[in-house]
Amino acid sequence: MSKPLLLVLGDQLSFSLTTLQEAPTNAVVALCEVAEEARYVPHHIHKIALFLAAMRHFAQALRDKGFQVHYSALDDADNCHSLIEEAERIAAQYGCDEIRVARPGEWRLWKTMHQREDATIPWRLLEDERFFTTPSDFSQWASGRKQLRLEYFYREQRKRTGFLMEGDEPAGGKWNFDHDNRQPIKSALVFPELPQHRQDKLTQDALADAERHFSDHMGTLTNFNLPVTRKQALVDLKHFMQHGLAQFGRYQDAISDSAPYLYHSRLSAAMNIGLLSPHEVCEAAEQCYYTGEAPINAVEGFIRQILGWREYVRGLYWTQMPSYKSANPLGFKRELPAFYWDADTDMRCLNRAVQMTIDNSYAHHIQRLMVTGNFAFLCGVKPEALCDWYLAVYADASEWVELPNTLGMVLHADGGLMGSKPYCASGKYIDKMSDHCQHCRYSPKQVTGPNACPFNSLYWHFLETNAERLNKNPRMKLIYGSLGRMNDEKREAIRQQAEHFLAQLETSPGYGQTCHTAGYAISTTERQ
Repeated sequence: MSKPLLLVLGDQLSFSLTTLQEAPTNAVVALCEVAEEARYVPHHIHKIALFLAAMRHFAQALRDKGFQVHYSALDDADNCHSLIEEAERIAAQYGCDEIRVARPGEWRLWKTMHQREDATIPWRLLEDERFFTTPSDFSQWASGRKQLRLEYFYREQRKRTGFLMEGDEPAGGKWNFDHDNRQPIKSALVFPELPQHRQDKLTQDALADAERHFSDHMGTLTNFNLPVTRKQALVDLKHFMQHGLAQFGRYQDAISDSAPYLYHSRLSAAMNIGLLSPHEVCEAAEQCYYTGEAPINAVEGFIRQILGWREYVRGLYWTQMPSYKSANPLGFKRELPAFYWDADTDMRCLNRAVQMTIDNSYAHHIQRLMVTGNFAFLCGVKPEALCDWYLAVYADASEWVELPNTLGMVLHADGGLMGSKPYCASGKYIDKMSDHCQHCRYSPKQVTGPNACPFNSLYWHFLETNAERLNKNPRMKLIYGSLGRMNDEKREAIRQQAEHFLAQLETSPGYGQTCHTAGYAISTTERQ
């Protein structure tokens, strides 16, 4: 009788995982903490602590259900600290004749696992069925299409699953209520406070290990409050449905100078590691619409993020890799600005977005797209540098979801697969959607001069610099018309303003090489 090793990865903490559903009684389940996975990019310490605590709790839950579990901890003397090597070592130790694993969240692991299918102890790769669609489903949908637009994919998903459908028609009479979801920040708004999760000994020990091994990474654990068990994740889900969802829609694009979460759910990290399923989250939101607890624009907008966007970017990732990751059609070469690691900038919107990231390993989607992403795009930051940063600093960042969002949405570097035009904007957009500018030394109303918002000159400079590639885009026609009507003197002043700013912009080739935070040096080597 075959005796498999069932390898459960840190983002697969679900009993519904295919690997566990097909488990024979003699199987050994392995979960592995390996330094290689924590350090290939310098992950935020909240993200590392989340994985350590959640994996340890899930291992205990597996034991409670009767599974034989081998858990490789960071400090185990025989730990290889390479995921592939460690799995093969454990398999040999228990006399297993194969290693079974569900599709990981990163191409690099998928490729390496495939290369071990004919090893002495062969790897058997299974599909991860916890999503609404598989990569094969997406590939079939994409086949023969000239454009892989989200809206078409999303509508088919709605029809297929029945979410917010009334017969053959969408609930509320429209597929998309985005028009109602673009209200800016208002001073009178009061945002719900997040539940505070109790930290048991298992969590405390995990946080202590994260601090001991990774104190040189971004962030501190003094305010760690991510859910590390399914029970805690369900508390967050219920809290959002009761206190956040109703207002989520109209303010989902707003940015606050002081509130990091607003009405956002902060459920993505729990979903991405398996503590919540996308199905139950969508079901809970849909129920709020039908019971009258939340309006259609909020519920539809929220469900679209999960049923539509989340599935869509995953499909793009798996059907476009591995060439997708190296795309750079605009030829960007700049390294990441140094302040992305320490928030040391007098541009208020960027200072707050990065500081909130340092504090919480979180920033909501508009902060990522239209603040840190927009700035990097306008400055010509190379895709690899920005993608690695997003992957490192956000607790919900797995490569399958981070890479398409960054490469495709933020940097428009995927040949227009995701978006028909670049998402770039001047300081006026940030002024409209946030309360940052009133606290900033720069004015969004000025394009040139010592007090001009850098976004303004960078925006026009970017358009001019990349005109040959972008001015034929029909959705860019209006803005290039405005650029063309500028007199030569104004264009030259903008050009000089932007180039002076870029010349003074300090960059960092990587975390710990040139930057400092909170008064101490960040090292790329582990502190002993």
